[in-house]
Amino acid sequence: MSSFDRRSVFLGLIALPACGFEPVHGTGGAAQGLYSQIGIEAPNDANSYNLRKQLEDRLGRGDAPEFIMAVSLDLKTESLAITSEQSINRLNVIGTARYQIRRSGTETVLDQGKVSNFTGYSASGSTVATSSARDDAFERLTVTLADQIVSRLYATAGSWR
Repeated sequence: MSSFDRRSVFLGLIALPACGFEPVHGTGGAAQGLYSQIGIEAPNDANSYNLRKQLEDRLGRGDAPEFIMAVSLDLKTESLAITSEQSINRLNVIGTARYQIRRSGTETVLDQGKVSNFTGYSASGSTVATSSARDDAFERLTVTLADQIVSRLYATAGSWR
């Protein structure tokens, strides 16, 4: 039985190139062609700055990028858990990032998309602890949204490069 499983896996791996599968980080993959080729427009607040920083960490920062990315960030906080005394002790931060890719020097949109996610934090500690937890939640969310954007770019780059 185990040799049958190994043969199935082996045959599956042999069939992958035939279906057009190509590793994104392999030689000639989408990740290699995008590194330092996308400039990200300047942020307008601290959360947008964190998003841009993570995007640049993942995509590189080129001096003369071939493409420009515009990103708009929408973040909101919602109460998640309220005690019987009407005290809020858990909050969710919900975020959506919309992005557009265009070739440098043009206004033609080559790719666009939207990613959403959420994270939470506790508000049951001191004021300082709650403030720190809130700031951390916003930073974690912007990192997650940036990673989702990069994954989408890797998946779609072949259609607009």
